[in-house]
Amino acid sequence: MDFDALFSEQLDALKAEGNYRYFAELERQCGKFPRAANHHADGVRDVTVWCSNDYLGMGQHPKVIAAMCEAVERCGTGAGGTRNISGTNHDHLLLERELADLHGKEAALLFTSGYVSNWAALSTLGSRLKDCIILSDAGNHASMIEGIRHSRAHKVIWKHNDVADLEEKLAACPANAPKIVAFESVYSMDGDVAPIREIVEVAEKYGAMTYLDEVHAVGLYGPRGGGISERDGIADRITLIEGTLGKAFGVVGGYITGSHALCDFIRSFASGFIFTTALPPAVAAAARASIRHLKESDSERLRHQQQVARLRAALDRAGIPHMRNPSHIVPVMIKDPVKTRMLANYLMDEWGIYVQPINYPTVPKGTERLRFTPSPLHSDEDIERLVAALSHLWKQCAVAHAVA
Repeated sequence: MDFDALFSEQLDALKAEGNYRYFAELERQCGKFPRAANHHADGVRDVTVWCSNDYLGMGQHPKVIAAMCEAVERCGTGAGGTRNISGTNHDHLLLERELADLHGKEAALLFTSGYVSNWAALSTLGSRLKDCIILSDAGNHASMIEGIRHSRAHKVIWKHNDVADLEEKLAACPANAPKIVAFESVYSMDGDVAPIREIVEVAEKYGAMTYLDEVHAVGLYGPRGGGISERDGIADRITLIEGTLGKAFGVVGGYITGSHALCDFIRSFASGFIFTTALPPAVAAAARASIRHLKESDSERLRHQQQVARLRAALDRAGIPHMRNPSHIVPVMIKDPVKTRMLANYLMDEWGIYVQPINYPTVPKGTERLRFTPSPLHSDEDIERLVAALSHLWKQCAVAHAVA
């Protein structure tokens, strides 16, 4: 059997739909964020990155770089294996204490990515708690969906950010069954924010555990960067807060925080923790430096919010529609996969602006978009140039008809 032919057949179909993913070859330039070098067929060109999840540019912050370099010199590069086999490095424990403090919890547990932390925690909770019911927001990330599916627990999907629907579904659950309400704070594609306090109050009413994904909010919101739950003063009432080290903190890795018993339960039963090589100590040290800095410094957050507001205002003046939301994510809706890819190519080739098109299955068909994430390091001139480029292409490509 010609397996390559089978692979190619489906890849060709993906390309015909306009949903094939092309990856730009970028080389981040230390100290120059959001600039990067784009390696392409004709050579190398400088581009401005407009879609990074390194939301605050902390991946190139001097304190973070220094912490990683110091730890490499002190510990070497790798962790040596799983924490079960090779032991828990001191830097892992220091970072877990830092994370527990960030969210006001007793304990924390590190994972190799935010995807793995969601997958491992939800699959373990759902499978180990007898007769567990997981109530999942309809907009939850793929990592949460996969974790719930793998758990084989009974799953109930409630309408996105609809507290009344959540209560109706909770009321229909058996009173004595363990229940977990799983949701996110900031949803990464539309940029909308969950009504966390209302969700928690309904969950408490029915004795349900709350599981909150804060990956697109940690570092960015709250007086110390603890996320939307810290900003809203509700973190202490949430059972488990999950987050990432790979976005606003600028490094890599995921984590959960909660009670000592909860974190020990996941540590003891989650295959995604037990059988995975631990994060390198240098990564843990760098993440800790980033978290400590953002706990004490609000300047990055304030500048970030300022530049997000500046981009939105400039888009409004130019008549370019963008999805309204209270977060830092600025989606410009195109609603056509081919046009979305074409616009992204034009921006890169003609203007040196890099933004990755967001197509199905990341978003539903018919909601394709360009997703912009301004950082505190994007200058006013960067914003003006981006809006000028979009205005030019909007007219040239008749995008207005596509989004009408």
